[in-house]
Amino acid sequence: MSYADTLFIQMCEDILANGTDTRGERVRPHWEDGSPAYTIKKFCVVNRYDLRKEFPAMTLRKTNLRNCVDELLWIWQKKSNNIHDLHSHIWDSWADETGSIGTAYGYQLGVRHQYKEGEFDQVDRVLYDLKHNPFSRRILTNLYNHEDLHSMHLYPCAYSMTFNVTQEDGKLVLNAILNQRSQDVLTANNWNVCQYAVLLHMFAQVSGMVAGELVHVIADAHIYDRHVDLVRELISREPLPAPRFWMNPDVHDFYEFTPEDFRLENYETHPQIKIPVAI
Repeated sequence: MSYADTLFIQMCEDILANGTDTRGERVRPHWEDGSPAYTIKKFCVVNRYDLRKEFPAMTLRKTNLRNCVDELLWIWQKKSNNIHDLHSHIWDSWADETGSIGTAYGYQLGVRHQYKEGEFDQVDRVLYDLKHNPFSRRILTNLYNHEDLHSMHLYPCAYSMTFNVTQEDGKLVLNAILNQRSQDVLTANNWNVCQYAVLLHMFAQVSGMVAGELVHVIADAHIYDRHVDLVRELISREPLPAPRFWMNPDVHDFYEFTPEDFRLENYETHPQIKIPVAI
């Protein structure tokens, strides 16, 4: 059975049973009708996924890998902050009349910085270090730039990645920690997990490594009030076998990957559910 399903069920059960209810408190998010979007929240959820064993796609409901990858490439490869470069509408609520989401996400990854080895943006710095200094303890990215927060239409949720290389059977293994300040568990948990699992596979392949562990750290893991019944329905379902992940083995340049270079094989899931999104 899918390990991602098992972790998701355990996480949701824990949040619902032991979380803090924010009803009656002052909260920023709201529903489309203007009502406050309250949550049941748990502090510091940590989930570990070993990508050598299986790809962490849920089967309790379908995660659209193509759209996940499209958004991932929009941020990490195109380094864009404009929704016109994206092939879905998930960012429309935070874009201005030009399509910009401000100085957030891809914008931050594309800013170039001066290092003693030369000038790089954050993505190219990771690629450089994985090639030239893979055992460095300083290989990381950070999107939470306080200097630019005022001009971000949404503060980064998944805000940093820390990469760490180990060895196994003579092979270099690339591991990573994804830090997330806040997460809407029903809407975004498996979406983010799949995205950053793909990213880890990408960086590993172009660096001649094997993808290892993805550790997901969520500071505020929450279930919205209007999601509680949907979550209970979802976690009552029986997990199905995990799918097989395929990535085009012929791509060895990070900037040559396209959404067509990834797919999930034998991906069987339970029916989709309609989820209201708080903004």
